[in-house]
Amino acid sequence: MTGPGQPSPPPGWYPDPDGGSGLVRWWSGSAWSDVTTPAGPGVAVGRSFDPAGQAATEPTQTWDSWGTPEPVRPRRTPSTGLLVALGGLGLALVLLLVAVLIGTSGGNSEDDDRAPQAAPSSPTSTFPPGTVRIFDQEAGISYPYLGNGWFEWDRGDAAETTSTAGQYFVTQDDVPPAVPGGEAEDFIAQCTSGPLAAGFGGSGGTGTLEGTVQSVADRVRASYYPRPNERQVLRSEARTVDGADAWLYEFDLSWDDPDYDASGERAALLLIDVGKPAPALLYLSIPNTHAELYGTIDRVLDGVDVL
Repeated sequence: MTGPGQPSPPPGWYPDPDGGSGLVRWWSGSAWSDVTTPAGPGVAVGRSFDPAGQAATEPTQTWDSWGTPEPVRPRRTPSTGLLVALGGLGLALVLLLVAVLIGTSGGNSEDDDRAPQAAPSSPTSTFPPGTVRIFDQEAGISYPYLGNGWFEWDRGDAAETTSTAGQYFVTQDDVPPAVPGGEAEDFIAQCTSGPLAAGFGGSGGTGTLEGTVQSVADRVRASYYPRPNERQVLRSEARTVDGADAWLYEFDLSWDDPDYDASGERAALLLIDVGKPAPALLYLSIPNTHAELYGTIDRVLDGVDVL
């Protein structure tokens, strides 16, 4: 309590009477609370209380409403109600700050090499830190890892290969099945590889590779995309990959289906005679909702090595 005849200082922040270095403590107007905070910008600090009978120190920031004579230092007693009120105020300020940060975290993409923005059901199968290439030992090839936002393939083996490795991300959740009677699926961008499955042909020269990769492209078109769709072939050409014969078949598909965010996709299939019983198939596809990533197709194609 304050001494007789001396006014009680108004509520506010004052130098910690317990001597906490750089701390101020809340004075309720009648008692000290248990709430302290570091003194600094935005914290108005009143002049300190001295023991009874001693003069007050000069204010760090004046509280002119005090008047005179100078008050004695009251005894500090806990104030649970004030502590709860201040705690609630602090929580409200934190929630306001979080809302502001969320509201300003959108922003526009910077360039074509930015990380893809995946849908909410994106996988979490990430590559180990430091990964720069994907090595598909079964297929006998390696190729560039496309970086942050691309996840390690974890969706089982594709029908076109006996095993599947690679990277992908989800661009749309739960699109209608491409094949009537099937289940809803995710629409994805992908860069995957594996040994070619039986039934499509095999290696033995670029002519054979050409026909084989075109039959795979027909199968992919019929199995994974809405119908009807239109195909425009961009490239169909013989290549040499790390000294091995290969054939590249690249095309754009387009469709008109309101259930799909994308109205088309660019796909490229590279079939490589790696000297094994089955050639290696590299399959890349990018929906036109992410057309800024079309350049990654050539980046991968130009970076393929035979193991």
